[in-house]
Amino acid sequence: MQWTKSPKELVDTFDQAIAAFPLAERRMMFGSPAAFVNGNMFAGVHQQQIVFRLPEGLRAELLKVEGAEQFEPMPGRPMREYIAAPPSMTSDPRLIETWLSRALDFVAALPPKEKKPRTSAKKAPRKGPS
Repeated sequence: MQWTKSPKELVDTFDQAIAAFPLAERRMMFGSPAAFVNGNMFAGVHQQQIVFRLPEGLRAELLKVEGAEQFEPMPGRPMREYIAAPPSMTSDPRLIETWLSRALDFVAALPPKEKKPRTSAKKAPRKGPS
């Protein structure tokens, strides 16, 4: 599967929906916007899809909607707690907000992600022969 850039309309729809959640921190992930809380991603845009991180029961509920699927950013590499919303949902801002709220509630209850110390790309210069 060849990677495709997310359509501007989908990114705009996601951004408008995420604006309703002041706890959400918008960052880029997979080249598209994603929403985080306490350092953990709870939703995002990937190519033509909006994805939500959900608990098991809600994942099962969303998977019952025709067109919803397990999120695989790369074939054979599923992100087990993430479900890609069906295309029919991505044009309905109220539905997106409903699932964003559910995903945010789930992820906000998780322990905050610990920040990894930043490593400098620059290494100390090597000393040459004296």
